[in-house]
Amino acid sequence: MENKSCVESNVKLEDTGFGYTLSLIGGKYKMIIIYKLYENSPFMRYNELKRSIGNISFKTLTSTLKELEEDNIIIRKEYPQIPPRVEYSLSKKGRTLIPILNMMCDWGEKNSI
Repeated sequence: MENKSCVESNVKLEDTGFGYTLSLIGGKYKMIIIYKLYENSPFMRYNELKRSIGNISFKTLTSTLKELEEDNIIIRKEYPQIPPRVEYSLSKKGRTLIPILNMMCDWGEKNSI
């Protein structure tokens, strides 16, 4: 069996598709947020998301959501009302990450103690 790498040995990891993918889903909470939005489709509000994740600060959640929005992984929809209402959902690009996250879940189930 040949071990074929998707990253050539003379290329910097961050300059590859693998590096790009890691930049989108890397970090402590990004994959969790993506999966929570998938599980609770079509959308979640900020406080629902915070409660479902648990131990995450408001600052960390806010900055992570902004990064995901800037990367076009999630969609933020704000309603002009008082009090303001904001909903988060996965974008089309974000939904394409779900099979990858499912494979990671399957791998974890098969290889955990």
